Amino acid sequence: QVPLVESGGGSVQAGGSLRLSCVASGRGFSNNAMGWFRQPPGKEREFVAAIRWSGDSTTYADSVKGRFTISKDNVKNTVHLQMNSLKPEDTAVYYCAMSRASIFLPRSPSMVGSWGQGTQVTVSS
Repeated sequence: QVPLVESGGGSVQAGGSLRLSCVASGRGFSNNAMGWFRQPPGKEREFVAAIRWSGDSTTYADSVKGRFTISKDNVKNTVHLQMNSLKPEDTAVYYCAMSRASIFLPRSPSMVGSWGQGTQVTVSS
């Protein structure tokens, strides 16, 4: 387990923007990938976006393509999720995640080895 600490959640009106950040403690995870998942009220946790620590490979859920951007700062061990054009259906608890070492890009909760504590994002119409 790698400690992951998220920040940046909050409340915003539809069409607004928020930026989430996640800091990973420690080192030695260059072969891992980082991801963001979310859990809407009453629903299961779902994939949002992922990025490799090494290289520039990224992947996004279809529902957020063109609106969300995942990025990283390898020096600061930090991953960001820039969320633009937010919609009420984006309301959820957002979780930072680090993949298990064998996973290229985690698109399923079963591919995750470490989770952050979660941060609430609320989008009002």
